[in-house]
Amino acid sequence: MFVFSEKLLQSTDTQFISLKLLSTLLRRTQSLHGPIPVTTFGPKACMLQNPHAVMHIQDPASQRLTWNKPPKSVLVIKKIRDASLLQPFKELCIFLTEVKNMIVYVEKKVLEDPAISDENFGAITKKFCVFREDLDDISNRVDFIICLGGDGTLLYASSLFQESVPPVMAFHLGSLGFLTPFKFDTYQSQVTQIIEGNAAIVLRSRLKVRVLKETWEKKARVDEKGLILTNGDVESSRKAMQYQVLNEVVVDRGPSSYLSNVDLFLDGHLITTVQGDGVIVSTPTGSTAYAVAAGASMIHPNVPAIMITPICPHSLSFRPIVVPAGVELKIMLSRDARNTAWVSFDGRKRQEICHGDSITITTSCFPLPSICFRDPVNDWFESLAECLHWNVRKKQNYLSSEDEEF
Repeated sequence: MFVFSEKLLQSTDTQFISLKLLSTLLRRTQSLHGPIPVTTFGPKACMLQNPHAVMHIQDPASQRLTWNKPPKSVLVIKKIRDASLLQPFKELCIFLTEVKNMIVYVEKKVLEDPAISDENFGAITKKFCVFREDLDDISNRVDFIICLGGDGTLLYASSLFQESVPPVMAFHLGSLGFLTPFKFDTYQSQVTQIIEGNAAIVLRSRLKVRVLKETWEKKARVDEKGLILTNGDVESSRKAMQYQVLNEVVVDRGPSSYLSNVDLFLDGHLITTVQGDGVIVSTPTGSTAYAVAAGASMIHPNVPAIMITPICPHSLSFRPIVVPAGVELKIMLSRDARNTAWVSFDGRKRQEICHGDSITITTSCFPLPSICFRDPVNDWFESLAECLHWNVRKKQNYLSSEDEEF
């Protein structure tokens, strides 16, 4: 009996140590790879569970979309002021409302185009649910998103959802189209396939950005006669703003002719001071945008990482670096900076950064689920070849045996 109890105690201790090691390993994995992303996207979409996945961790290359319930609503995002998209937009909306009986959400400024409201299409527009950016919350109403245009439409779709993002199907009707794998020629069969579920998706990680701005105001008091009196003293207050960023955060020198001078912290430690035109903090998705133009490497969107790329640094040794997705970055204006800096998020919401302000950047747990045409790997390499002409060069001529003698 004593031997049995001792073995049981040893077994319990072993299990406790194993659980402790496993917990430590999971914490370390999370700190390297970033927060575990959500697996539900919008009201009805979720990740198709792989029964062979270890500890419910999905292989990024085999992630597939499914529906908890049949989708009933769709947000259609169209590039504004592009006459070439009017006909595809009308065809798609008629198909979704008349054939698929879907509830179609459209932004108000899209319908303000006079060319849209013709006699035949007017009856369809009356069935639309109209919303306004920054005023109407549609985060829990849209089951999936269809983008018509270029990569900018996908970035705009991301900005509309500050938490869970519905699956996005992007049609290539713009100029570059690196993030838009679908051709519009066969849109009916492709949309039908998505509605039926079980499509390949790639989870494009986003950055959670928190901007803390310090403002100074003069102290004031009201006397008995109702007059506002000040004694010259000032008091500070802090205003916090938060953004979800798909491509990159860009900090630059703005209109100033001086170098930007900003301090870059990683997990609370100062790692360098950026002296140059600025710095780009990008996701793997953003690595093929502004970052690659500034000399960065291109990273597949399934890689958990954050890229830091200087813009025209005044240093021959300042090269772009890749850090784990789980770190926290912080950018502040250096104490010796001669001018302020400016920051933008996916090219929008541009604002000035002054002394005392800070920008904190981490990986978000709300990725953007982008629907693949084939799969994440093939789609990415096709985009590299078609859009960026990656490694295109004239082939070297074959060397015959006779030529080798010389």
